[in-house]
Amino acid sequence: MKGTRKYKQDSPCYIKYMWWTFGGLWAFALLFIFLFMPLGWVSEIPSFEMLENPNSIQVSEVISDDGEVIGYIGLENRSNITYDQLSPNLVHALIATEDARFYSHSGIDLRSLGRVFFKTILGRNESSGGGSTITQQLAKNLFKMRDLNKNHGMVVTKLSEWVTAVRLEHTYSKQEILTMYFNTVDFGSNSFGVKTAAKTFFNKTPQELDVDEAAILVGLLKAPTTYSPVLHPDKCKERRDVVLSQMNHYGYLSDEDFAKYKEKPIDMSHYTPQSHNEGLAPYLREYVRNYMKEWCRHHRKSNGEYYDVHRDGLRIYTTIDSRMQRYAEEAVKEHFSKEIQPAFERELKNRKGNPFCNISKEQQERYLDQAMRNSDRYRALRSEGLSESEIRADFNKKVKMRVFSWKGAKDTTMSPRDSLLYCKKFLNAGLMSVEPGTGYVRAYVGGINYRFFKYDNVRTHRQVGSTFKPFVYTMALQDLGMYPCTEVPNSEVCFEVAGRSDWCPRNSSHAREGQMVTLKWALANSINWVSAYLMKQGSPEQVIAIARKMGVTSPIDPVPAICVGTPEITVYEMAAAMATFANKGEYVEPIIITRIEDNKGHVLESFTPRRSEALSEVTAYMMLELMKGVVHSGTGSRLNYKYHLNQYSTAIAGKTGTTQNNSDCWFVGITPKLATAIWTGGELRSIHFRNMTYGQGAAQALPIFGYYMEKIYKDPDIKFYRGDFERPSVPIEMDCSKFQQEVEEEESFEWDF
Repeated sequence: MKGTRKYKQDSPCYIKYMWWTFGGLWAFALLFIFLFMPLGWVSEIPSFEMLENPNSIQVSEVISDDGEVIGYIGLENRSNITYDQLSPNLVHALIATEDARFYSHSGIDLRSLGRVFFKTILGRNESSGGGSTITQQLAKNLFKMRDLNKNHGMVVTKLSEWVTAVRLEHTYSKQEILTMYFNTVDFGSNSFGVKTAAKTFFNKTPQELDVDEAAILVGLLKAPTTYSPVLHPDKCKERRDVVLSQMNHYGYLSDEDFAKYKEKPIDMSHYTPQSHNEGLAPYLREYVRNYMKEWCRHHRKSNGEYYDVHRDGLRIYTTIDSRMQRYAEEAVKEHFSKEIQPAFERELKNRKGNPFCNISKEQQERYLDQAMRNSDRYRALRSEGLSESEIRADFNKKVKMRVFSWKGAKDTTMSPRDSLLYCKKFLNAGLMSVEPGTGYVRAYVGGINYRFFKYDNVRTHRQVGSTFKPFVYTMALQDLGMYPCTEVPNSEVCFEVAGRSDWCPRNSSHAREGQMVTLKWALANSINWVSAYLMKQGSPEQVIAIARKMGVTSPIDPVPAICVGTPEITVYEMAAAMATFANKGEYVEPIIITRIEDNKGHVLESFTPRRSEALSEVTAYMMLELMKGVVHSGTGSRLNYKYHLNQYSTAIAGKTGTTQNNSDCWFVGITPKLATAIWTGGELRSIHFRNMTYGQGAAQALPIFGYYMEKIYKDPDIKFYRGDFERPSVPIEMDCSKFQQEVEEEESFEWDF
């Protein structure tokens, strides 16, 4: 009892000592702030100049023509926003949870510090909360106070943090502080800043976030991994509900809404992790990244430093239509996962799993050795100083790894060398769509999966087969004065080739052999003898000259064999060349980037495509009519009878192509507003189907165009043009029965004369 009475008598004195201590600490802090700091005793504290220009790394944004951010380029996945782009839900959730008196303090909250001193430090109540304000947390994020702590200890670090917070409050408005805070915090899942986080977790902009979504993101700030909605949804929900409770407590959320949002489950159905390997148009983004790295080497900022695409938050506006891009990727996946790859795997079973055809074991080993040397694993082992024999031993040792499958990446155990052979068993694709009038590249698919197959098939040279024949027929129309209904002999044609016997191309079918046929029928059925006949009437040099005018820059040997498609040309070149027909004979160089802006929105450079006259308008239109015949009644007719594109438009021209041994399969499709080139095949020409059921352009490449265009036509937002190609004012007879009658009348008139 005496002890108790003595404690009560001494209590006022005890409390008084505590207040003296607390007040003394504050006096020291104020003395430190207002006396010592101007003297520069702690040089690491950021200056006012640094506060005006905080050095926050920002990723560059790759933006589609329809305004969607399709990807980022940078060291950290961070992209900044302004205050008016923040949802009020985010602001309310943050203030209610982290700093309820944010609008009433000047960087340091004395009441919170008092609570920390008495409850947390003296009372040892860790649940009583911290004392850092939003401004103090921003100071940590911007200027990495933790590095200061390593050198000077916690006390100096905390005092420096206070000084920086006061300076921030002096320099910026409350709205600017909130904006900088949301731009600098880490939300996990490689998402730095709220703009990237909203995109990653909910596929939304920060403005579009609902109350529960904002609460999830603010809840993540405490511990992004612990409260991850993907890794730990139960813990995430608990933390979200805490944030909702705080919003309710401080009047930002009514009791009714609090109860409603608390019952909502965690929904991660729109979770799209942002990485260079994932997301929309990864092959195009890699092309843009490489282009921008080179661009930055030749462009300086106002301070004289070169731009850095990985750090300076540039905005790169592209011609890509995000909807068409998505449909193109979906079309490739749909056709390959459901039809082509299962069919190829069935064939591989009969070949004991060997994807190679018609090459020796020694050649196969050389290919695998080359693949090994080109791998990142090989380069890493070489950099570690391992010998060739040690590297080979490593490649033959089984390890756990993740490999590609059309059902999603799968975990397995195999040797790295076996994984190289495993990857060779997948057929691949390349697709590019160009808008004829503008040269805008609307879709760009470099392969089936960028994470596992980084080789860009849009820029790769592949043998084009019969898709080269339009250049031959263009020569016949423009240089030889022929017409779509001109009749030519469907008879064998041979060429004298120096140093060897005569070369005589073969037809793939015997239809109408030995008869006179129209150019329209011959191209529709891809008759090699007619292509050879046209080549003999003209010359390889004439055909090459046409191809050059239409944008083909790849090497082409001036030999007769080009009439059946021996040249190796890229998807990029073929798409642009085919667009020339739809653009009335004017070639427009494809363009991917329209302008580049800095992080303030100032335009640094704009781009326009190069244009040149390649063909006459009449020749271009006649070629479109010839190629419409391919789709209506020739090798491309399954676009209508299987994919029913004729119910949307009859203005579709095209050409299939298949090279020797079914190695390369092509389809080029042209509409008045879009020209598309598609290649499919194996990584090597020795990887292919052995039969024509799937090993031809009409079966392997054309269906991708069918799926792709069907999705575009069905999208009401795109409102894709369904009209016909514009006919030139010069009269051209496309009905071959009437054309033949006119020819006979002319010949009769000449004879009478």
